[in-house]
Amino acid sequence: MSDALGFLLSDCARLLRRRFDARARSIGVSRPQWRVLFALTRAEGVNQAMLADILEVETITVGRMVDRLADAGLVERRPDPDDRRMWRLFLTSHAQALLEDLRAVGEEVRAEMMQGINDDDAERLAGMLTLLRTNLSGRAPLEDKVVTL
Repeated sequence: MSDALGFLLSDCARLLRRRFDARARSIGVSRPQWRVLFALTRAEGVNQAMLADILEVETITVGRMVDRLADAGLVERRPDPDDRRMWRLFLTSHAQALLEDLRAVGEEVRAEMMQGINDDDAERLAGMLTLLRTNLSGRAPLEDKVVTL
């Protein structure tokens, strides 16, 4: 196998992000913003430290991003019922509507990316990429987990 595989995967990921970013900007969302919003769809109610871990960034960085999103009416901080010093993060209804737009953008970009690839090949590709991710993350494979592109 060629050592160019890593470069090819990196190029595909970079081009996919670039294409999605350009479309997301057209509806007024930056990459850091959509990353936070999507992370909160999977972990709504987390605190800023947990969100920083999820995004693999510094807590202060998340704090600034959340400040901007809160100012834009997309995220709200609610007091933690068990710890008065902590705030939990939740998406607003405005963010939910924006996420629907971002999902539509994602579907368009995904359709462009997958042009010329049949369903069977797409499923095999998803399975292989899932295995690569598992191998690199050091985690045990997820049984019966279906991954779709």
